[in-house]
Order: sequence, then structure tokens, then C-alpha cells
Amino acid sequence: MKRSILASTVALVISANSALAHSPKAAVETVTIFGSATSAQAATGAAQYIGEEELAKFVYSDIQRVIRQIPGVSVQVEDGYGLRPNISIRGVATERSGRITLLEDNILIAPAPYSAPSAYYFPTMGRMSAVEAVKGPAAITQGPYTIGGALNMVSTQIPEIQGGQVTLEAAQGATYRLHANYGDTRDNGFGYLVEAHQWQSDGFQDIDRSDTNTGLDVSDLTVKLAYAPINSAHSAELKLQMTDQDSNQSYLGLTDTDFSLNSTRRYGMSELDNISTEHSQVILRYGFKINDDFNFTATAYNNQHERNWFKTEGIDFDGSDNAQDFSKTSWSNVISALNNNESLNGLSANQLQGILDGGIDTAQGSIQIRANAREYFSRGIQFGLYWDKTIGEVKHQLEVGLRVHQDEEDRLQRNSTYQQLNGKLQLNDLGELGNAGNRVQEAQALAMHIYDRIELGNWVFTPGLRFEDIEQKRTRFNNGETRTFRDDRKNDTQVILPGLGALYKMNDNFTLVAGAHKGFTAPSNSSGVREEEAINYEFGFRFANNTLNAEAIYFLSDYDNLLGECTASSGSDCEIGDAFNGDAATVQGIEFVLKTELTEFNNISVPLNITYTYIDSAFDTDIADTAFFGDVSAGDSIPYIPENQGQVSLGLEGNNWSAYVNGVYVDAVCVKASCAAFEKTDSSLTVDISANYQVSDALKLFARIENLTDEQNIVSRQPYGARPNKTQTFSVGAQYSF
Repeated sequence: MKRSILASTVALVISANSALAHSPKAAVETVTIFGSATSAQAATGAAQYIGEEELAKFVYSDIQRVIRQIPGVSVQVEDGYGLRPNISIRGVATERSGRITLLEDNILIAPAPYSAPSAYYFPTMGRMSAVEAVKGPAAITQGPYTIGGALNMVSTQIPEIQGGQVTLEAAQGATYRLHANYGDTRDNGFGYLVEAHQWQSDGFQDIDRSDTNTGLDVSDLTVKLAYAPINSAHSAELKLQMTDQDSNQSYLGLTDTDFSLNSTRRYGMSELDNISTEHSQVILRYGFKINDDFNFTATAYNNQHERNWFKTEGIDFDGSDNAQDFSKTSWSNVISALNNNESLNGLSANQLQGILDGGIDTAQGSIQIRANAREYFSRGIQFGLYWDKTIGEVKHQLEVGLRVHQDEEDRLQRNSTYQQLNGKLQLNDLGELGNAGNRVQEAQALAMHIYDRIELGNWVFTPGLRFEDIEQKRTRFNNGETRTFRDDRKNDTQVILPGLGALYKMNDNFTLVAGAHKGFTAPSNSSGVREEEAINYEFGFRFANNTLNAEAIYFLSDYDNLLGECTASSGSDCEIGDAFNGDAATVQGIEFVLKTELTEFNNISVPLNITYTYIDSAFDTDIADTAFFGDVSAGDSIPYIPENQGQVSLGLEGNNWSAYVNGVYVDAVCVKASCAAFEKTDSSLTVDISANYQVSDALKLFARIENLTDEQNIVSRQPYGARPNKTQTFSVGAQYSF
């Protein structure tokens, strides 16, 4: 198990002038942005690559735990498993990762990246072989969300030699995981991979008066076929991927008092809450080596996603005759009244608590549960042209990209009404189909970029330009499935985004990097809402020798307009899908990474990894009370962005064994700009440990304890109350390679 740091650091100090040299762009080589830590370190800006060896240390199946290793990345924890994570890069909004470019194998992976970017689908981390993050000017190649950057999930690749792997894992909470794959690449250039991933759990929370678990059941199946003859200029790859997910997750949290008594409790009002999803992906890639200097790629993709989140939305204290006449009071208002010991709609705090505890019956038609049924597609074709040429003393690595894209979200949702009797929910009115949303949001986008890596002596320059032309439309309907036209609205956007990165190699160990680019977030179809734009700057250094690798980057995002988009997960009192101008804002900070080997004794090495991020985020102007941002004063912090967060990982690596401890600290954050009482999370310190033992070349055993000290913190308050982090969880597993 022992892996010397020498091999990786030697690679990292290879001249940046040669680290990103293009090989012929075979189809299978377009699934990554960088493809290795070496290439990421040679970028003219901040970039990280987490490969298989790093992932194997803890064998996490939760993306939230993995990306804590990446500086500048923030996470708003929601379910404890990373099923639908809320990820921010460099201070962009966290909600459903809708402000970063999400990719799987370098293809847009959000259900509808332009028209409905909220990531209600996220690739299963347990089947990934690498994670890449790109920030700064290089993000121009990975739009449409270029202020924060892009996150690329790299799936298992077709093996070069015949073989496979089976991983079995069991954990507390009746949690089980199976990951198996098998593949080969034949001498004639034909390759294949078959992969299955099954993950299930009963969860770590308990629902009052119920035997229903709070866990998950996720099934993934992937098939890849490739053809790339050794002496041929042509190559192709086909990927087919399917994911089914069922999880008993809810938006209903707890009051602070109830959280302090039992953080893993869930009110019985959420017993019926469940989300089921189906996702499919088809990708066909083609690569053509025109000559020694030119390569061409073409990729067609089609993602389809269907989901139905059946969950409690609110209460009508007087009850209702039918689901259409429901007068909703949000659960967030109920939780807020209890936290402040106030009455609400004529009910005392004790009566409100009695309803949540199940001891007080409610009126007929008083509890609203919504079937949030939506169907999505995201499809398109993208082309790449790569030119690698040295002219005199100047080396060019030019990339030109074109993407024609279309996506859509189709929602036909139903509100039903229930009442609570003797602590159980009973259906009163199923409700009319479409009474909770009957509309189609669609987008068509043309994106182009040009990006040139220019190497001259100790200098590297990377000028780039991106163009986006986006047409968005929303159409609303009446009369359920019959769908008679109600109204529509449109919003068209064209934007040009320039950028420039630079790298200067001072000596064999020390490198300076800097860059500036115009960042962009596509607006919604809301009329009168401007696109989110920011001028972004970064400056820093990298240092690498035989024992140490370090990087420090200062970044600044100067927003002309901060965009807020209403989602159910935000808990805001606004119409889902509407967008709001947040005016000017400033986000700046420092990203720091250090990797070293402290010592070596008795053939045991001691690796140390440190990641730290400081972010200062603030609105620059006063904003009158809005349904999304609330009442904002200049200087207020942007919600859910921690000022300080860091990760420290320390290990012991022997010849056939290894052990690691990983600590993550995250500051408390404001959940609203006003940051009033009960509008802030707890700071948290989470410690995980792991151990690995290589029994033979084929068999490895591993164990892991997540949240070793069983810390219980309020990690989120949106949308309806305090939410906990995952409790202490012990896992054991075995991995067999053949």
C-alpha cells in the first residue's frame, strides 16, 4: 500500500511547457478536462484532479466528503449522503449546484442545464474513477456557468487489459454497497466495459410513530463500447448509463429545541415523503486524427431524467374543502414561530408543537403534500478541433469548441390534502392534476469557445473567448393533461466572455500563475432579469520539489449582478423558477493546498495533506425586501458561504497496509443575508478515519468510521428547519480485482 510522494512530485515539477502537450484526441480521451494531477498542476490557474489512488484512501460514496479536498469548494449539506448535493465554487450560490457547470465524462449532466439547472440528478460517486475541478480563465472552455467553474465526474474507463473488480461494503443503518465492473481492450482495438453499482441504506434518522426508514436505494448500470484500432486515424466510443433512485428524503427539519433533544428525529408529518427518479444517458463520441497537428472530435449526447418528489409543503390551519382551495402556511413559518416562541394564525406555540408532535389532530384538508413530478431532457452535439504546432520558439495548443444544445423541464404536479388524526396522515382530497404546476421550460443554446495555450520560454499564456447565445421560454397551461394554453414568457441572452491566463516558471520548483476572465451565469426565463456576470481575477504560486507540493491562489469575483433563482430547496416565499436580481456583490478569498511526506521510518511513510479556503462574500448594495433575497443591506454576507473551512489528512503507509485520519472544519454560515436569530448554522468539525490492508495482489480489505466523534450540528436550515449531519457510521468492505 505504500506510495512514495517522490513519483508524484517529480511529475509535478516537469516543465509546465510540456505537461499539457496534446496527444491525438481519440474519442475516449475527451471524457476528462485534464486527465491527471500533472496536467492540472500545469494549468494557468487553479485546477484540481482527484484520482483513483486518492479516492481509494477512504472509498467514499458521498461526493460531499470527496470534494472537501478541493479548495474554494463549499457544500451545503442536506441529506448526509450527497444524493442531491448543494455545491458552490468560489462563493456562487449553493442551491442544488445550479451555479456551477456539472459534467459527467465532460458532458453536461444537470437534468436541464440551461432551463432548469438545479441538480436533482447527480452522478453516483461510488462508481467514479476521478473528480476534476477547473476554476479561473480555463473555465471558459466549460460553460455555461463560468464564474465559479466546473466540476467533472469521470466514470470508470474501459480497461486496457482484460479484468474487473468487485467491491462489497457494509455499514451501520443497514447500509450495503456493491460495485462490480469487467472489461477488456482487444488487439483489434475493440474495447468494452460492463459495470453495476447498487447502494442501499435504511438511513440515520427516525420518523415519529412510523416504521418507514429514511434511507435510499440507488441502482446504476453502465455499458461502454469503444473501437480504436492502433493504426487508424479514427476512434469511437458509445456509453449507455442508467440510474434508478428511491429515497425517503424530506424538506421538513426540526425546531432548535427539538434538534437539541434529538437531532436525528423526523416529525411524523414527513412520513410519506419520498423521491423516486429515473435517469438515462447515451453518449456517442468520435475522434479523427487529421494529421500530426490537427485532431477533430464530435460528441452527441442525450440525457433523460424523470423524478417525483412527494413531500409535505405546508399547513392550512382552518382546513380546506379541496386541494385547489388550500391556503398554505409554509412549514418554515411554523418552525420560525416555535423557535421564537410566538403564536401563528391564532395558535399558540404549544399548539403548534402539539401538531408537529402528532398529539393534536388537524382539520380536514389541512396538510398539503405535493407530487413534484417533472420530466427533463438534455441533448446536443459538440465538436472540438485541436491544433498542436510549434512555430519558431512558440508552441501553440489551440482548442476550438462548438456546442448546439437543447434542454427542457416539463412539470405536471399535483397538490393533495391530508389531515392528521391520532398522529397519522389520512388522505382527504387527491387534487386535480396540474394544480401545483403545469408548465414547460425550455432552452436552446449555441456555445462556442476558442482557447490557445501559448508556450514561450518560461512563459505560458492562455487567451480564450467564449460566446453563448441562449433562447429560453416558459409556457404555462390549464386543464391538467389536456393542457390548454395559459401564458408564456421568453428571455434571450447573448454574451461574449473573454479571458486570459498566464504562468511564469521562475525556476524548477517555483511557478507564478495569474488570470482574469469575465464570468457568466445564464438567467432564467423570467422577464426583466439580467444574466449574472462577474469579472474574475486570480493570482498565486505553486511550489514543488521532491518532498513538498504547495499552492496558494488569491481570487476575486466582482459581480455586476448576483442572480437568485427560486427553488423549493431554498425555502423562499416565491414562485418556483422565478429569478431575482441581487445587484452588485463582491466575493474574494484565498485557496491553499499543501501535500508533503513528513517522515519515513521502518518503511512507513507519513503523508500530510492540507486544504484551506478563506472566502469574504458580501452584497455591495441595499436591496429592498424581495421574495428571494429578503431585506439586504450592503455588507451582508451571501448565504451559505463559510468564511473559513479547511481539511487536514494525515496517514501512515506501509508496504501492504495504510491508515488515515481526515478532519474537516467548516465555519458557521448565515442562511439568509439578514443573519438574524435562527438564521445561522453551527460550525462543525468532522473527523473520519480509515484503514486498508492488501491481503494479496487481488484482495484488499478496508474499514472506515465517518464522524468518529459523533458530532451533531445544524448544518442547514433550508427550507423548513434545522437539518443534521450524518451520524457516526462504521463501515467494512472488501475489494477483489481479477
